Amino acid sequence: VEAILVNIFGGIVNCAIIANGITKACRELELKVPLVVRLEGTNVQEAKRILSESGLPITSAENLDDAAKKAVAAIRK
Repeated sequence: VEAILVNIFGGIVNCAIIANGITKACRELELKVPLVVRLEGTNVQEAKRILSESGLPITSAENLDDAAKKAVAAIRK
């Protein structure tokens, strides 16, 4: 695995809960590959804040196309 792309469309699920789970997993696994996350849905702004303030090397994306481009770019670095 060279990169991980997470694409969540959480219509009912609170995206902040997903963001907290992602950050917890990254810390527990000591993730060594680039992680690109695209979230859309309930409480998405809070979720983006959680990811950006986590101190982890997580790249946020605005849509699936943006996420795919960022994941490929991360691999090429």
